[in-house]
Amino acid sequence: MSVKSIPRSVVMLGFVSMFMDISSEMIHSLLPVFMVSVLGASVLVVGVIEGIAEATASITKIFSGSVSDWIGRRRPLVLLGYSMAAFTKPLFPLAEGIGAILTARFIDRIGKGIRGAPRDALITDLVPKRLHGAAFGLRQSLDTLGAVAGPLLALMLMGLSDNNYRFVFWLAVIPALLSVACIIFGVKEPEMNMTGKKIPFPIQKSELKKLTRPFWFTVLFASAFTLARFSEAFLLLRADSGGLAPALIPAILMTMNAVYAASAYPIGKLSDRIGKYGLLTGGIAVLIAADLMLAFNGHMLWIFAGAALWGLHMGMTQGLLSALVADSAPATLRGTAFGVYHLLTGIALLIASVLAGWLWTAYGPAETFLIGAVFAGISLAGFAVMRGKYLK
Repeated sequence: MSVKSIPRSVVMLGFVSMFMDISSEMIHSLLPVFMVSVLGASVLVVGVIEGIAEATASITKIFSGSVSDWIGRRRPLVLLGYSMAAFTKPLFPLAEGIGAILTARFIDRIGKGIRGAPRDALITDLVPKRLHGAAFGLRQSLDTLGAVAGPLLALMLMGLSDNNYRFVFWLAVIPALLSVACIIFGVKEPEMNMTGKKIPFPIQKSELKKLTRPFWFTVLFASAFTLARFSEAFLLLRADSGGLAPALIPAILMTMNAVYAASAYPIGKLSDRIGKYGLLTGGIAVLIAADLMLAFNGHMLWIFAGAALWGLHMGMTQGLLSALVADSAPATLRGTAFGVYHLLTGIALLIASVLAGWLWTAYGPAETFLIGAVFAGISLAGFAVMRGKYLK
């Protein structure tokens, strides 16, 4: 099976994600320092802005997915979401105060929330079930490739421009516009509601009851597993605690994302042949190994190796979890299903990161990653016990 087996619109959605991630990461890899050193913001203000932004994205996702089911169209919402993100990019180089940054981040995250669930539902609409793993793996690989290229471009351009933040931010507008162009000229969607029958709005009890037991188990398992997978920011803090020079710390995230990008598509393709559950179990085991490596050895080589394993576990789990949602969601509720999935896993990631921050402050980095390994082990055991009962 090759990429040629995947519909052109799905491939283009992968490039849409890649270009937008390049743009976003060119900005976001520099934005905290820009806010503190150029605009004079406190670290607390940076944290508040990021918290508001991410909460906004999580809440918006469930509504946009349901609206796409209700109106029988996904592409307009995908285009709206990416366009909102693209048109916020000039606000960053133009910003003279924190208010402009907060506005840009707020609108950008609304755009992310609007596009996420309809995009994943559109991929499901376009691809037969036997190709779900490959399709979601390909999109995830291209998306993560953008997450590698964005910070790398930012570092290079900062060096070439004598640390001119605004110059880098202006150049980040270009890939954002390319992302929107890919949707306009490269993405089409199938007709969803050809009967003319009115579809009830999905966020009501009678409709949500149509979501299957395998779907709910997948979402609840993904949320529980996410509690063991706190923010990648803690990988950077681990490198800092290990003595890595500040200028080299982004290399940790780039290492993780490079492995993630390289593994997601091959793993997705393999899952279509041999099944998703065994690979998903392996991905959890890899996370446990990464946590233990980061917990018990502070040498820099081990930290880089732990970051690489972290990226491998992401490649072995994130696309597969999306594919399992696609497999189990009713056709008329795919947008709603992905909205629920993104909302609950987003809340779980926030809880996990807050808990990790408390553990780090109270006990230290080794204990934080050790507890992460314990949580991952519990989720692995729970998955093994409950899989046969709920995932048919």
